[in-house]
Amino acid sequence: MKNKLMLALFLFAVNLQAQTKQLELKDAINYALENKAEAKKAKLEVENSNYKIEEVRSQALPQLTLNGGLNYNAILQQTALPGELIGKPGESVMVAFGQKWNSTASAQLTQQIFNQQVFTGLKAARSTREFYQINQQLTEEQLIEKVATNYFQVYVTQVKLKNVESNLETTKKVFDILNGQYKSGLARKIDVDRMQVNVSNIEAAKQQLINSIELQKNALKFFIGMPMNEAITLPEQNIELTDKAFVSEVKTDSRTEVALLKKQEELLVFQKKAYQAEYYPTLSLNANYGYQGLGNEFPWFAGTDKGVFWSNFSSFGLNLRVPVFNGFATRSKVRQADVSLKKLQADIDDTNLGLNYAFENAKTQIQNSIININTQKQNVKLSEDVLENTQNNYKNGLATLTDLLDAEKARTEAQNNYTSALLDYKLAEIQIYKSQGELQSLKN
Repeated sequence: MKNKLMLALFLFAVNLQAQTKQLELKDAINYALENKAEAKKAKLEVENSNYKIEEVRSQALPQLTLNGGLNYNAILQQTALPGELIGKPGESVMVAFGQKWNSTASAQLTQQIFNQQVFTGLKAARSTREFYQINQQLTEEQLIEKVATNYFQVYVTQVKLKNVESNLETTKKVFDILNGQYKSGLARKIDVDRMQVNVSNIEAAKQQLINSIELQKNALKFFIGMPMNEAITLPEQNIELTDKAFVSEVKTDSRTEVALLKKQEELLVFQKKAYQAEYYPTLSLNANYGYQGLGNEFPWFAGTDKGVFWSNFSSFGLNLRVPVFNGFATRSKVRQADVSLKKLQADIDDTNLGLNYAFENAKTQIQNSIININTQKQNVKLSEDVLENTQNNYKNGLATLTDLLDAEKARTEAQNNYTSALLDYKLAEIQIYKSQGELQSLKN
């Protein structure tokens, strides 16, 4: 029975490992770009912009309309005519005009020949598509930033867990030695109890880190659009310092935020031109062709033998519209467009300032992180040496248990400080990538 239980647990562990998805940073980013709602909606906006172009283009294409009607004139309108027409001079005679039934079918064609607003709208529509393409890129970059930030938070917490597990293993060994000494009468019970408390505290810290990792993994899965029941694990890796720490200036011209505002400025210029186009005359061509049936009987499928007469009609014409005065409405629209352009320029200037501000902060942060990493790395080495010496002294009766616990605590703090410095470095590095417009490179 015991063997069957062990076999079942083994098979369960193998199956769980097979179902666990290992995520590298580029895998998480690419998964998010394919599955997260923001990325999907940005792609749909680009697709929708094509339909908007078709909508605007339709205004420059011929417009064909088919019309049909069937009327029954229950009471024909009468008109007074001079009696001389029917031999009654000096009298007025009421005569009804028209037929009881009237049926028409016609086709009407309209073609814009010159309409400056339509032409300007076509150019603006193309820029609108480019606007949504840039917006898609910005959405992807914002998503990459969030995914990378959460990814490294999970990774650093995993490193902290690994450190705690190592410390727990070492502390348990010391506890076993101390417990054995106590049983042999060579150690005090209070020392055993203090070491047991230390072991319990480390185990509690370990469990807290395990829970934190699960919460952070759930946050990561949310940011990449992955189902919560999907099991993931992050591979072990070494965080290496890159030349991003030595970037000297921000590339605002290559930033998507600025490009989006520039494209928005272009659209506002087209909007202004569309308002100005209201000053221009418009010219269109109209063509009309129809067929009409008249009679006192229901006209469909009937001819002259039943008193129904059919005839066709057609017309062609040009329509010219020349705006003269509209109460300065167009002038007001143009001036409003000028104000919008000035406001947008203020936004562009402020965005450039904000990008430079964020870059300088990230550059300072990454330089501080490098200094901190080197310092904490040395502290970890020193704390490990101190702990090793304290353990030897404790075994030889040259150090107290308090000295040993303090040395273990100092090593744990040094390890956590070093790990936190690595996280600070990666977060600052992400901001450097962002300032250079290179976030997309993280997905490769």
